[in-house]
Amino acid sequence: MSAGIAPPGRPAAAEIPMKFDQTSIPGCYRITCPVHEDRRGRLVKAFQESRFARQRLAIDLKEMFWTVSGENVLRGMHVQLPNPQTSPGGQAKLSYCAAGSTMNVVLDLRVGSPMFGKHDVVELSAEAGDACYMPPGVAHGFCVRRAPVVMVYCVTTEFSAELDACILWNSIGAPWPTQNPVLSDRDATSQRLEDFRSPFRFAPGR
Repeated sequence: MSAGIAPPGRPAAAEIPMKFDQTSIPGCYRITCPVHEDRRGRLVKAFQESRFARQRLAIDLKEMFWTVSGENVLRGMHVQLPNPQTSPGGQAKLSYCAAGSTMNVVLDLRVGSPMFGKHDVVELSAEAGDACYMPPGVAHGFCVRRAPVVMVYCVTTEFSAELDACILWNSIGAPWPTQNPVLSDRDATSQRLEDFRSPFRFAPGR
């Protein structure tokens, strides 16, 4: 089979629509990505600028990185704070699972949002080929369901240690699959949700 030619009855990845499903968090989407499989393996398209633009999601990507996590690992809840000069609204994030499966949790930290202080669960797996878009002011964390997990992150601002914030994972009421996860020292000792003074403000329609 020639490269770029799909098997009979199956469209190529470029022809499969990218589907956006709104979560309970305003502006946060679970994205079903186009997946093409043949005897060589699979191709997953996790981002297409024109499709995001039609969804009215302006995402100017500045940095990409990934994490590799083993059994029972939990990372979160992480968010980049606003920078008045370079990113007054904060950082938007697109993440997807390139290997394994995860329970992803998104937490709304935007004052004025109808979901302020509340979370939602977005299951992501490499098999499903799905992703999650988080607008600025929405924190993110995940727990490994099937290891090893490779999570890829595309973000709209470069990482800044000074602007990096973390909410204690077990202070948000999420139904984590374990109460004894493998944590970083920082994630294990971060501030509780009720102690976080949010600099984020909700802007309807964004």
